[in-house]
Amino acid sequence: MARPDANDRSAQQAIAARLAEAGFALPGSLIEYSHLCRKPNCRCMADPPRPHGPYHQWTRKLGGKTVTRRLSPDQIEIYGPWFLEAQRLRGLLGELEALSLEVAERGADGL
Repeated sequence: MARPDANDRSAQQAIAARLAEAGFALPGSLIEYSHLCRKPNCRCMADPPRPHGPYHQWTRKLGGKTVTRRLSPDQIEIYGPWFLEAQRLRGLLGELEALSLEVAERGADGL
């Protein structure tokens, strides 16, 4: 059974310090999209086309079901950074898991 060495503990503490800086974080995905309605005299059918949008859509799982919600420009201004923070935190957790796995694999066969 391997135990974390000084380098492992230092790496873990660095990750923990970055996790301690966590701000608000929203789960799910934020998508920006535009679309063409294809109505004959609409601006989206001009030459060059000028699509409708951009629109922002937040998608996440809630109770095992996919929930989608359109966000207004004001909501994007407030919540946009929260999606980035959630992505950053997922990355840090991935780093911590990889470090933990590396320590565990040094001392156990088949883990």
